[in-house]
Amino acid sequence: MERHILVVLPHPDDESFGIAGTLAMHLNSGTPVTYACLTLGEMGRNMGIPPFATRVTLPQIRKQELEASCRAIGIKDLRMLGFHDKMIEFEDQGLLDANIGALIEELNPSLVITFYPGYSVHPDHDACGAAVVRTIARLPEAKRSKVHCLAFSRDHERAVGRPDIENDVRDFLQHKMASIQAHRSQFQAAELLGRKQYTDKELQERFGTERFWTYRFQ
Repeated sequence: MERHILVVLPHPDDESFGIAGTLAMHLNSGTPVTYACLTLGEMGRNMGIPPFATRVTLPQIRKQELEASCRAIGIKDLRMLGFHDKMIEFEDQGLLDANIGALIEELNPSLVITFYPGYSVHPDHDACGAAVVRTIARLPEAKRSKVHCLAFSRDHERAVGRPDIENDVRDFLQHKMASIQAHRSQFQAAELLGRKQYTDKELQERFGTERFWTYRFQ
């Protein structure tokens, strides 16, 4: 059992497909989870299908969706850090790292979950993961949290190998699917999930395993 898990991701919805089941599983075991979301995803292109958001209303809608997703998973400690969507790579690194460092100092997590820098497709994903790694790397080795990373860029396994952690989250699919569906403005798939009748086997095969890479500090 982990002492405390800190999740650091850049956008509302980043938690849904890749880690929602894992977080629900840990929470069910009594491990506290804190989710630090860097932005509100205010520059997202999706406005719902059919559209129900505008560029003006999207930040508040995505905030509400994020809160609903956290309720679905069971996360009670949500921190919204207020950085700018699609700008994480250009943020002052000192400020970004200081925010993450303050959370680590406050919470003393045994595990931090983020994106694998360089192998997570979106520049915000990579910059977020890089900030987490930088911040933890500055700590004495004995005080470093474990870091579990999400990776899904093309050919990422050629560079970083196979995932060393595979969590069976089939018992927590209800939490995971509710988290995905909470982000209505972003996922047409979330809308369709409510219409298509998946068999239990199809749901388990598609969503029942979550994979992570342990970051190896040099």
